[in-house]
Amino acid sequence: MSPGVLAQYLLPHRFLSRLALYAARSRWAPWKNLLIRQVLTHFDVAMDEAEQPDPFAYPSFNAFFTRALRNGARVPDPDPAAFLMPSDGRISQFGAIRGGRIFQAKGHDYSAAELLGDAELAAPFAEGAFLNVYLAPRDYHRVHMPWRGTLRETLHVPGRLFSVSPGTAAAVPRLFARNERLVCLFDCDFGPMAVVMVGALLVSGVETVWNGVDIPKYANRIVRRDFRGQGIVLERFAEMARFNYGSTVVVLLPQGAVQLDRDLAPQQSVRVGARAGLRTPAADGEGARGGWTSRVGAP
Repeated sequence: MSPGVLAQYLLPHRFLSRLALYAARSRWAPWKNLLIRQVLTHFDVAMDEAEQPDPFAYPSFNAFFTRALRNGARVPDPDPAAFLMPSDGRISQFGAIRGGRIFQAKGHDYSAAELLGDAELAAPFAEGAFLNVYLAPRDYHRVHMPWRGTLRETLHVPGRLFSVSPGTAAAVPRLFARNERLVCLFDCDFGPMAVVMVGALLVSGVETVWNGVDIPKYANRIVRRDFRGQGIVLERFAEMARFNYGSTVVVLLPQGAVQLDRDLAPQQSVRVGARAGLRTPAADGEGARGGWTSRVGAP
């Protein structure tokens, strides 16, 4: 284990992330412009894609980091059966969930139950599929719906705030099931879908379009919010949430719901709205009626 990764076990994760929160929201022009300049210097940020292309016009570093894109900078795949990438970034891992276990990196995996914070909610995904996308500082930091869904509930699961960089993912066991995260559960026409917003070191918040700021404050126990009956329906490609600094989004799908594209690869650069796979016709019917306890697709 590298010294940098080892040091993360000792760092006061939440304290540092709270400092990052205050620093990122400062409106003092010399400070926020310094932070913005650092990102522009060290990362290839495509400001020509932004709705406001002048990086120093943003009132705070956080506003710059969560900037909106201009119309047409991202468009959904035109095939209505295409299951979409939820964010810009790089694919960390993807593939089949086997026996409820999700592959993280060589020598490491974790369970869907650990990730979601609830074994019953994880059951429909036990033999399903997952997609994990890592967002770097250069990336567009809003997460969009890969498929149309009705919000059922969220779980704010407490945890640490390790970095989610590829190097840390290769070194820290059960990384994504250890970090603070917001689990968003949707009912789709193929059954359940989980979109998990995983926090990371210096991530100063997760916001959703239906509830505003969900993290922080940081949780000491699982916080569950029930949205059933509220009619919160998000269309395919609609914005659903945003990170206030780079992190990772993990999507879980039930068995047979979506066939992920065979040409996907770890560390592949992706853009929100691009095709990640195709909805499987065999998923029609039973999953949409069966709710969280049903198995979807072929046995």
